Amino acid sequence: MDEDVLKVIDSRELGRRLQEARKASGRTQQDVADHLGIARTTVTAIEKGDRRIQPGELIRLASFFGRSVGEFLRQSQPAAPFAVQLRAALGPTADIDQQIAPGLLEFQRLCEDYLELETLCRASLQQAYPNPYDILGLAPELAAEDVAVAERNRLGLGDGPLLSLRQVLENDVGLRIFFIELPPRIAGMFAYTEQFGGCIAVNRNHPPERGRLTLAHDYAHFLSKRFQPEVTPIGRYERLPDHERFADAFARNFLLPAAGLRRRFHELQRSRDQRVTLADLCTLAHHYFVSVEALARRLEELRLLPLGTWDRLAARGFRVREAQALLQLTPHQAAESELPMRYLYLAAEALERGDLSEGQFARFVRLDRLAARELVLQLSSGKMLDSDGTLTTLPLDLGASLAGPGARSSA
Repeated sequence: MDEDVLKVIDSRELGRRLQEARKASGRTQQDVADHLGIARTTVTAIEKGDRRIQPGELIRLASFFGRSVGEFLRQSQPAAPFAVQLRAALGPTADIDQQIAPGLLEFQRLCEDYLELETLCRASLQQAYPNPYDILGLAPELAAEDVAVAERNRLGLGDGPLLSLRQVLENDVGLRIFFIELPPRIAGMFAYTEQFGGCIAVNRNHPPERGRLTLAHDYAHFLSKRFQPEVTPIGRYERLPDHERFADAFARNFLLPAAGLRRRFHELQRSRDQRVTLADLCTLAHHYFVSVEALARRLEELRLLPLGTWDRLAARGFRVREAQALLQLTPHQAAESELPMRYLYLAAEALERGDLSEGQFARFVRLDRLAARELVLQLSSGKMLDSDGTLTTLPLDLGASLAGPGARSSA
């Protein structure tokens, strides 16, 4: 490694990256000191940027942390450390702080990597953000219904089921959405910076129906409290504050809009001589891609089912998965991909252009080299239907001008 590279990179930024990599790998400063054969105080100085790291030390640390040297030396602009802001948003929850630290750092690293891929491919993420909604002084549930209706109208979603929630929020709004490993008690996280825009991380280990509710919940925070980062632990509050009541109510209204749900429920009633069965409930929940509990409670909220219906079903031992299997309801996708499809195509584009090596590509897509090669083949042969129904290959060059080479702007 060229020693001159270390002389031009900001030592404080390099120290921050080393510290984050150390924490994400679960190592202490003493572990690093023992590995390098230096004093722990020297490690502290390196992480603060007060002592410039030597080339050999950086190579050994990269291997120790399971990272590439290039990851620490990349010339992208330093990112706002929103991992720190997210940890602060947790409040006094020291019992979970260490468990969530790797997830916070990975969330930030993914946002940094996404931005770097956009820079390499010269393909900025197009953002169609609404102005933040002012809900101050309004009842949270009423405000949530108004905002959900407004957003569905703005995005042209009508009042039907929204099965492609992630795609809509990524493609039509311009959010960065990742499904990552988080502690079981953490449902998701939201952060916003001028550099990254709106970013959401969802716990990929939760059931897919729960993940969709979390995604809609965190979208509500983006719409109403854009500049306040949020971590959503399960069962954190004995009494929900207004901003959490708003986010929960928005998620219900956005995924289960009142007008469309009422219409479908009344259609079921008419076809069943005013009787709605458990089978109907399971089928309707599958139709909307929500849990049966979420649907039942929403129907109770709309006074379409008697209050307490779901609690009585649960007390009688109703087993949702067994009922769905009996009804032969095809399960929805078990888990979302960790990375957005646009992110993957940008990485493949950068690899094709020679801006990334094979090893760097593997790191960006969080795969070993063999799996990364298979992913490249899948992406390069990805098929899509064009406007006249012909099966075509999806082009990789996401940064190419649609006007063609040499075209001049009409402006």
